[in-house]
Amino acid sequence: MKKLFILSLIILTFTNINAQDITVMSYNIRLDVASDVENRWDNRKEMLASQVLQKNPDFMGVQEALPQQMDYLNENLKNYKYIGVGRDDGKREGEFSAIFYNTSKYKVIEQSTFWLSSTPDKVSMGWDAACKRVCTYGLFENLKTKQKIWVFNTHFDHIGNTARQNSARLILDKIKAVNTNNFPFALTGDFNLEPDSEPIKLITTQLNDCRIVAEETSGSVATFNGFNMKEKPKVRIDYVFVPKTITVNKYETLVDVKYNRYPSDHFPVYVELTVK
Repeated sequence: MKKLFILSLIILTFTNINAQDITVMSYNIRLDVASDVENRWDNRKEMLASQVLQKNPDFMGVQEALPQQMDYLNENLKNYKYIGVGRDDGKREGEFSAIFYNTSKYKVIEQSTFWLSSTPDKVSMGWDAACKRVCTYGLFENLKTKQKIWVFNTHFDHIGNTARQNSARLILDKIKAVNTNNFPFALTGDFNLEPDSEPIKLITTQLNDCRIVAEETSGSVATFNGFNMKEKPKVRIDYVFVPKTITVNKYETLVDVKYNRYPSDHFPVYVELTVK
């Protein structure tokens, strides 16, 4: 009996050592545009950065981030660096779908960005899309455990139905192509689609929607608030997807308000994961 107990303890200890707890956030930060008036970036950037630092995610995929916003976050999110490029020139111009990562816990092994189009390896517009769209991804290594994880982050077009359908296929194919070692991964983003849309249904044939499978959920179901403090948000278009082998312990939509203002016109999505 004693030997059996010791063996069980050893197995449990080994399992816990190899388990990897990961926190991931997806955040459409709303681009810096003068027409937002009181909700313009300068009036909410400190609140947004403070919100991120409070949750302290291992990884955060951002959408709609213009160069000056990336500069601010890069300077003010202490212990974070990012990967990603501007979608308009593959360097610095236009919106980023970047991935911030916690440098006290992870380092980058590989990184790249591709365009959501029929020519993904070069700056390009996809199908019937209204804008250039990209997906940034990276392979990260835990500094202590040496365990690796891929993170993909994207922002689908808001107009083109064909573009969104093909973008879903393209990203799923890319994940398969690069993840030859079958490492765990997460896909974050503003997909500009609700859960009953065909592209989201396609993604969930292969991956889990974290909100659906989470052991614990909190916050608003909807993720788009439009800066409207008077009406209850109704639209859910921001997601974190993971392989079906990953346990989703917690899913939270952050609905913080300060100075009678939201930090963005989207609520960020935050998840706590365990990879065994």
